[in-house]
Parts: sequence; structure tokens; C-alpha cells
Amino acid sequence: MPFSLLADMVVIAHFLFVLFVIFGGFLVLYKRGWAWLHIPAAIWGAFVEFTGWICPLTPLENWLRIQGGGTAYASDFIERYIISLLYPSFLTRRLQFFLGSIVLVINICIYGWVIQRRRGKCHLSEKTQNCIDKTNSF
Repeated sequence: MPFSLLADMVVIAHFLFVLFVIFGGFLVLYKRGWAWLHIPAAIWGAFVEFTGWICPLTPLENWLRIQGGGTAYASDFIERYIISLLYPSFLTRRLQFFLGSIVLVINICIYGWVIQRRRGKCHLSEKTQNCIDKTNSF
């Protein structure tokens, strides 16, 4: 498989991961088990933005592009692909904090709603023990 194709696949996977970080909490509304994957992903995504780190997928993509005869880029994934689509300026630390905050706020709201919805079902349930068992099995 050509390196450039592999690099493109990494970009797609990276983009899907970013979408999962931002909106994956909605999957928890469908099935609570998604939380086991989403919470660590959301924490990682926010951490990367708050610290200014570069996701390991970015150097992997750059390496694959170089191996395929292309050129690497110096910025991170969000600056190269996402920000360039949404904003005309370059990624700044202030914008990274903003993006990290958006990830946290969206997911805190979603998980707060899931928890509140779950508690509401328990208060309406006549079988208290069944309710306790369900809330303990996230």
C-alpha cells in the first residue's frame, strides 16, 4: 500500500477521532458503554489542547507523507485541517484553550444530562434495588 494512501488514512482516522472527542458523548445517550471509550478520549483531546502537545498521529502522518515522497508540515492536525476549514488565522495558544474548553463544556453537559436522566428513571422506579444495581453498572 503506498505511503501517501496510508497518510490519508491516518488523516481520516485522526479526523474521526476529533469528532469522537467532541461529540462522542452523544453515543452515551444511545448506549452507556460508549463512556468507557469516550471519557478517556475526551480527556486526551482536552489535555492535548490545553498543553499544546501534538497528537502522535500527526508525526505518523508526516512520516508517511515523507516516505511517500511528499512533504511534512510543522503544525498540528487541528491547525492544518480543522482550523483551516473554520478559521482564516493560525492556531494560537488562546484558541487551543478555547477549543479544549469547548470539548469539556460539551461533554460535561452531555454527561450531566445522561446522569440526570438516569437518576430520574431511578426515582420513578418502584424497584429501588434494581435501580441501584443499574446505576452502579456504568
